[in-house]
Amino acid sequence: MQLLHASSSSSPYLSINSSKPSHFTTTWGLVPSVTVKSSPLFSIHFSQRNQASIWMSHKNSTFTYITPKAAPVEVGPSSASTGTAEDDVLKALSQIIDPDFGTDIVTCGFVKDLQIDKDLGEVSFRLELTTPACPIKDVFEQKANEVVAVLPWVKNVKVTMSAQPAKPLFSEQLPAGLQTISNIVAVSSCKGGVGKSTVAVNLAYTLADMGARVGIFDADVYGPSLPTMVSPENRVLEMNAEKRTIIPTEYLGVKLVSFGFAGQGRAIMRGPMVSGVIDQLLTTTEWGDLDYLIIDMPPGTGDIQLTLCQIVPLTAAVIVTTPQKLSFIDVAKGVRMFSKLKVPCVAVVENMCHFDADGKRYHPFGRGSGSQVVQQFGIPHLFDLPIRPTLSASGDSGMPEVVADPQGEVSKIFQNLGVCVVQQCAKIRQQVSTAVTYDKSIKAIKVKVPNSDEEIFLHPATVRRNDRSAQSVDEWSGEQKLQYTDIPDDIEPEEIRPMGNYAVSITWPDGFSQIAPYDQLQTMERLVDALQPTIQT
Repeated sequence: MQLLHASSSSSPYLSINSSKPSHFTTTWGLVPSVTVKSSPLFSIHFSQRNQASIWMSHKNSTFTYITPKAAPVEVGPSSASTGTAEDDVLKALSQIIDPDFGTDIVTCGFVKDLQIDKDLGEVSFRLELTTPACPIKDVFEQKANEVVAVLPWVKNVKVTMSAQPAKPLFSEQLPAGLQTISNIVAVSSCKGGVGKSTVAVNLAYTLADMGARVGIFDADVYGPSLPTMVSPENRVLEMNAEKRTIIPTEYLGVKLVSFGFAGQGRAIMRGPMVSGVIDQLLTTTEWGDLDYLIIDMPPGTGDIQLTLCQIVPLTAAVIVTTPQKLSFIDVAKGVRMFSKLKVPCVAVVENMCHFDADGKRYHPFGRGSGSQVVQQFGIPHLFDLPIRPTLSASGDSGMPEVVADPQGEVSKIFQNLGVCVVQQCAKIRQQVSTAVTYDKSIKAIKVKVPNSDEEIFLHPATVRRNDRSAQSVDEWSGEQKLQYTDIPDDIEPEEIRPMGNYAVSITWPDGFSQIAPYDQLQTMERLVDALQPTIQT
């Protein structure tokens, strides 16, 4: 948790030096509220409560700095509420920074149902988080109580916590069964026998213990592991004849789907048939509202894996490996596959790393595979799982280790992994949802691709004229069918929506829906070059 305090008398984020009208140095940042006139050519006003676009013109150059507008705060009825009292409370709460988004909880829109009675000194509000599995929800509640309670007129503070899970970013384009799932996480190794299913099942039950609504999809049709690792009372999937959908079975509150529960055992069929079975099992299941769907990916990088990645908007992937060099070679193929499909890998789990005996630590399979994956591919988090007989035994007994021994060493490792997955998924969703936006005030499309610090601005007409679909370019000859003059210079997008982690869908006034991949947007002619924190002329 990080607390930020701002002073109106001075700020480390703003410095303007002007020795003469033709020379100035400006350092940009957030300040409370100040108007500065550093030359006859311009006047700049900053306001922390309602950030807006700032334009400067100097000689023949135009610069722009854009900051996001604060999210609206829902204020409930109050018998003696004043604007000043509300400002006091919101200013106090804006000191609390969400470490995942890097933004205060007021701007994030977490503050709901704010009610104030200044005469009685009473303040009540609700903090609505994006996931019930937020690992620092108790910290948020404690800090919110503390920062509001120190206001001199406040005598009583009442904070309630809730969660409104984020909806899929483009749910209307998904099969009905997947439209109410907030995050879909793949657990993959691309090699059999490394403990991938063990990690998937224990991660799922860890997230459920954190308060999330969770489901597990066992995508290995040839050798399904889920029926062995969990013990639901109903071990056969049921069909809803009227809706022609599949009803998942459940164990300890987690929804389960596996070909092993279809009453067929292991499949003996060719690849195309397997892909169809996986598609049917995954997309026609009545998953209901889920915060996380964990997909236990089958080994390999072939048709089945590609089919899964294409029909499912994967939020992130967790990679499982073992210390051997052979394991790294196969895992590297999987990481490259996810990279090409624009699925971010957020963590590496190195299984069977070591065991302790006679006061010493032994590494029977060597060491370094997990670290090599992290270093070579830039995956930010590495978790080491020790060799534990109980971990293997729990997989055979039908009760996951994190359920059988919730306070044990293995459970603590999975708790850390669960926190990592929750935080990274939230961060990815935030980055994707704001990667491409349209600013009406400057009539420019702003692009900030996830995992990139570069921010660029594009003219809407430039984006529309660079469409590469069959409606704009002849698929056989490559001849440009859309002419430059067909698109007016003042065209503006009506809607911009994310499409997974790789592109956006842009709807234009003529009804055309353009698919614009991030890679293509980054190569277009830029309206304004990437802005630097400091501008000198």
